[in-house]
Amino acid sequence: MGQNAFRAEGIDTSRPHPARIYDYLLDGKDNYEVDQLAGDQLAAAAPEVRIGVRANRAFLQRAVRYVVGSGVRQILDVGTGLPTSPNVHETAQEVAPDVRIAYVDNDPIVNAHANALLSRSGETSIVLADLRDPRSIVDHPDVRRVIDFDEPVALLLVAILHFITDAEKPEQVVETLRDALPAGSFLVLSHATGDFADRSEAQAVYAKATATLNLRSRARVERFFDGFELIEPGLAQVPFWRPDSPPPAGSETIGFFGGVARKTG
Repeated sequence: MGQNAFRAEGIDTSRPHPARIYDYLLDGKDNYEVDQLAGDQLAAAAPEVRIGVRANRAFLQRAVRYVVGSGVRQILDVGTGLPTSPNVHETAQEVAPDVRIAYVDNDPIVNAHANALLSRSGETSIVLADLRDPRSIVDHPDVRRVIDFDEPVALLLVAILHFITDAEKPEQVVETLRDALPAGSFLVLSHATGDFADRSEAQAVYAKATATLNLRSRARVERFFDGFELIEPGLAQVPFWRPDSPPPAGSETIGFFGGVARKTG
């Protein structure tokens, strides 16, 4: 069996998984009844969640176009989730066909679907690994197969760090990944927040899932960009980060911050 191989009995479908909840909220098909129930409960607790996940997805696409347009030809997407078109590689390769992408996720179901749906060419790699162990990502041979850490890399941490608890030291996780990147690299990051409303009921939904939801303030999210220089407009609610069309109604309530930053040294 290969490094990313797994047995079906190793997949936990008894509890909702964040990637599958996200897929359900995006009207995807790669989810289970337990994920659908959690998604419905989440939407009841946080009515803006459906426009929020779409706004976050649109932010990701705009950010990818920005970093590729800035000259980066390598993307490390950690916590990629289930493939939703347009995928990161589709968005990136519309700008520059020679972009290489390494996708990383810790859910075997995500890994299986990604292997089935995404190219296994030299330009794309799909890796089963966990953000909580960042060195295992940086050192993974299938990451190294497509990512040259001597050249600028765009690191994507989109809607993933809020599933890392404070006890798991998310700042240190980002620092480890940052230190592996050369100057000229970019960090694309989005993170859920409770700054705009009490979202304790939404957190309760994830308390029953395979990962908890750890909301953080704007100031806490900004700390993840230490060692990077934020690109204008800085850290913003995701619909307002360089929008290419009018933000949808209700955008001011969306509890997602997003930003793009460049490593200058």
